[in-house]
Amino acid sequence: MIKNPKLQLHDGLNERTKIAWLYLAAAVFLAVNLYLVVQKDIYFVFALPLVLGVLLLYVFSIDKVVLLISFLTPLSLNIEDIEVGLGISLPVEPMLFGVLILFFTKLIYERQYDLKIASHPIALVIYIMLFWMIITTFTSELPLVSIKYLISRLWFVVPSFFVAAIIFKKIKNIHWFIWLYNIGLIIVIGYTIINHARYGFSDNAAHWVMSPLYNDHTAYGAALAMFLILTTGYLFYPGLSKTKRFWVVCMIVLLSVATLLSLSRAAWISIVASIMVFAAVKFHIKFKWILGVFILFITIILTFQHEIVDSLEKNKQDSSTDFIEHVQSIYNISSDASNLERINRWQAAIRLFNERPATGWGPGTYQFVYGPYQRSKEKTIISTNAGDMGNAHSEYIGPLAEMGLPGMLIVFLLVGVMIYYGLKTHKKAKTREAKIITMTATLALISYFVHGFLNNFLDTDKLSVPVWACMAIIVVMDVYGADRELDELTSLTFKSE
Repeated sequence: MIKNPKLQLHDGLNERTKIAWLYLAAAVFLAVNLYLVVQKDIYFVFALPLVLGVLLLYVFSIDKVVLLISFLTPLSLNIEDIEVGLGISLPVEPMLFGVLILFFTKLIYERQYDLKIASHPIALVIYIMLFWMIITTFTSELPLVSIKYLISRLWFVVPSFFVAAIIFKKIKNIHWFIWLYNIGLIIVIGYTIINHARYGFSDNAAHWVMSPLYNDHTAYGAALAMFLILTTGYLFYPGLSKTKRFWVVCMIVLLSVATLLSLSRAAWISIVASIMVFAAVKFHIKFKWILGVFILFITIILTFQHEIVDSLEKNKQDSSTDFIEHVQSIYNISSDASNLERINRWQAAIRLFNERPATGWGPGTYQFVYGPYQRSKEKTIISTNAGDMGNAHSEYIGPLAEMGLPGMLIVFLLVGVMIYYGLKTHKKAKTREAKIITMTATLALISYFVHGFLNNFLDTDKLSVPVWACMAIIVVMDVYGADRELDELTSLTFKSE
């Protein structure tokens, strides 16, 4: 068949015109940039194509935005002292806020969401948590601080749990999420180890060499512990090629070395706790026996609390680069400044609770109000008279001071429901893949919430993103993945079924 030569000429002209416009646009863009750089000393316009690319992802591929957030989270930078002493993490928190706005816009416009996910018990506890935050924001000592804290909790929970749960219905997105965070973490680990080596891997330097990517070694250690557990699961994943298994082993070694070098004692404890839970599941130890041992343990502590405190006060071992000495320093409450400062913060939090036991002082307010509730005999070399050195160092005691007794109980409820459904879903899962994914997500969360007895990071993107995402994994596996082949999940729609 003979083609129309006029049509061919027309098509050729169209293509040449498009190319000409492309070159013209590029030339104008470069000219404007050069003018701004040379004459005005302005550089931000160079980032415009990148910003436009991300905005297009919001419109056409929100799942890619969530995965991009996973990669950027370890690399984000916290900008402090904005307005009322608050901060923001760039670029992740603005990106999370964008997902939050888009989610609610679609929800209002389309009026549909996966009801199986929305009605899951973990989701229901999250609703209770957010509802109580709203109530205690109204009674807050510092309403502006509490409003910001509530909004930030929303932009952590909605994208990392409710949106992530939808995209995790495609199982490959779970793997992408874990490994993109891992890739970002590799960059952080490399930066940290190189920086640490410059100071001879000293004990003091280990506390801050990961800055500004992570605020300190405790948050860094918590993230390392979670992803060490998530990555270790891939060793047992069926059908993994030798090449992929090799890279998994390399990642596990790197995460293990980084965890040791972090000198985060809480991270080490959290990993041991996760191993103990895994052993209990592996050897089919009944829950009633675990509960009985836990009750016995608490009873012994309460009965012999004075003798235990006397014994602990005899331990003078401070934190050290020597592994054995550093482990011994975990229970030093007589001279270790880090341990003593935690006790100081907890005591201040309990005094705050005693004054407002029902609703607390308001979400996010602890760091602004605990100063006057310190006692001089409990202060350490780390303490300040103003009491402006951060939070309560506990995911449980912090909410107790900020949102009263209900606030702490809601956290315990969330942890309990999460563990119950994580282990239940693992038990009923019919495929090895489903069992591994569910178990590693559950153990990673157990690691975090054991760590949470000594620190709290759910008000930061570094840990909030993986914590809520792991809960989303458990929900998706419970609702869709436990009783079918995982490949079937890729065909599930994003709408209510």
